Amino acid sequence: MTIEERLQRLEDIEAIRNLISRYSPLTDSGQAEAVARIWTEDGEYDIGGFTVAKGRAAISAAINSEPHRNLMESGSAHVLSSPHIELNGDNAVATCFSILFRRQSEAFETYRVAASRWELVRQADGEWLATKRINRLLDGSDEARQILAAIA
Repeated sequence: MTIEERLQRLEDIEAIRNLISRYSPLTDSGQAEAVARIWTEDGEYDIGGFTVAKGRAAISAAINSEPHRNLMESGSAHVLSSPHIELNGDNAVATCFSILFRRQSEAFETYRVAASRWELVRQADGEWLATKRINRLLDGSDEARQILAAIA
């Protein structure tokens, strides 16, 4: 690779990492529309065990839903591990862990632990956005393990 190609690769990886890192603070502060803008207009968020939100309006509605609002109001923290990012031209896949903590009485407990797969695309203006995110609970299921194993 040329120096320019190497630099573009690093810039793309950092842009994707920054995009994904916006999810947790925006989600835990209830910024539903800002969360939805992480995805393309027709993007999909498959929250295993809860819902499949298709399109920005549906993703925003999931963040504004009563269960999520109740979780936020009692205290919650969505924490994502640093993603493993694979680039393929204008497309990318990022894989990470997603951990949701919730406050119970005076302490926090782990509420959900999931494997998370992000599918992303570079827009015409160079911005990276998610086209799809799939979360699967790490409950012993093959599907969750397959998400993680795909980085091999």
